[in-house]
Formats: sequence, C-alpha cells, structure tokens
Amino acid sequence: MIRVEQVKVVNTEIVQAIQHLFPQLTQFSPMPDENVIQKMVNSQSSSLWIARNVGGEIIGMLSLAIYQTTTGIHAWIEDVVVDQKARRQGVAWNLTQAAIEFSQENDAKAVSLTSRPVREAANQLYQKLGFEQVETNLYRLKLD
Repeated sequence: MIRVEQVKVVNTEIVQAIQHLFPQLTQFSPMPDENVIQKMVNSQSSSLWIARNVGGEIIGMLSLAIYQTTTGIHAWIEDVVVDQKARRQGVAWNLTQAAIEFSQENDAKAVSLTSRPVREAANQLYQKLGFEQVETNLYRLKLD
C-alpha cells in the first residue's frame, strides 16, 4: 500500500529522500538543500507531497502550487518523481490524485502540469487521470 502525505515538517529523512529522488527528475536544476525545502513547506502557495511504501520509505514526491489570479484559483503540479525501484506501482497515480483532491478542496478551477513528450508513461498516466493536452505555447524567461 502506498501512503501519500503533505510534508508539514522538514527533517533529515525528508531532505535525504528529496536529494535521493531529485537527480532522477532532472540533472539541470541545482539540488534543493534544507533551506529551499523549508521555504517551500512554509509557503502559503506551495506544498510538498511524498509517497511512502509499506515499510515507510519515501519513494516519490511532487510539488503543488495553488495561487489566486483575477480569473480564479489555479493549481500547478511540478517535480513529479518516483524512485526507479518503485515505478509502475501506482506511486505517481496516488501522488497526482492527492494533489488533485487537495486542489479541489482549495477551490482551484483547474490543475495544470507539463510533461515532456519523451515521458510516455507519465503522459499516459496524466491522460488516464483526466488531464487533457491543451493548445498553448509555454514561454519561459530565465532570470538567473
């Protein structure tokens, strides 16, 4: 059984688990340290979610941002990663479902995410969960 929970307290276990999972997500972003993780957990607009296996080991994570705009409350899922040894076991499904439910509880009118086309399994999962691909251009201006 997979247990999903929102991180409320940052401790060594959380930091080490995220630092173990993060390289499996990206090689292009700097490794989040305890300070970054703490800022996220303390934020009013973002939350960190983890998945644990039956033994209590952290095997997956995602970030969720919920924010108000003039058009309503929106939710954005980021940083979905499941440990390689735990893939294809419903971990990402459970994490994403928890994020959707939390977004609904917080009156979000939609939940958005991006997924690279090469992540075929992830894209299939999101479609099974009801996400629809939208016609849009995503733009990014790097400020570093």
